[in-house]
Amino acid sequence: MRIIAGLARGRRIAGPRGTGTRPMTDRAREALFSSLGYRVEDARVLDLYAGSGSLGLEALSRGALSVVFVEKDRRALGTLRRNVATIDLGGNVIGTGVDRYLDRCGSTFNLAFVDPPYALSLASVQEVLSKLEPLLDADATVVVHRRVGEDMPAVPDTLTLVGARTHGDSRLWTYRKEET
Repeated sequence: MRIIAGLARGRRIAGPRGTGTRPMTDRAREALFSSLGYRVEDARVLDLYAGSGSLGLEALSRGALSVVFVEKDRRALGTLRRNVATIDLGGNVIGTGVDRYLDRCGSTFNLAFVDPPYALSLASVQEVLSKLEPLLDADATVVVHRRVGEDMPAVPDTLTLVGARTHGDSRLWTYRKEET
C-alpha cells in the first residue's frame, strides 16, 4: 500500500498480518478521497477500526489538521504505530475498542471513517454510528466501508446519505450531518 497524494505521496505503508483486517485498496482510497475533496483540509479526523491507518494517514497527507486512530487488535496496533511513525505527519493512536473509545471521548470531529471488520454485525455498526453521531460537528462527513452485498446501515436521523460507491468487493456510504 502507498499514500496516494499530498505531503507523503508515494510513501509505502505496511498492512497488518493475518486476516483480521483488510485494508482498503489504493484505487478505492483514491476514489474516496477524490470524492471528499476540500473536506479533508484542516479536518479533525476520527479513523475507527484503523487497521494499518491508511485512511487517516491519507487524510494527514492531504492536509487534515489531526487524526485520532482507534484500533484494538494487537497485531494491527503494532503495524499502525509503525506506519504513523514512518509517515511522520502526526496522529494520535488509541489502543482500545471503538465502543469504549466512543463512550469516553470528549472531542468532536468533522470527518470520520468507520471501517470495521466485515465480520462485525450490521447491528453493531449501527450502534457505533449512534454513539459517533453526538461527536460530530454540524456538516461533518462520515464514511462507512462494508462488503458489497451487505445492507446499508441504519443511521441516526441527523445523518443524510450523500453518496454510495462500489469498488471491487467494497461498498462505501458517505453521510453528512445536518446542521441543527
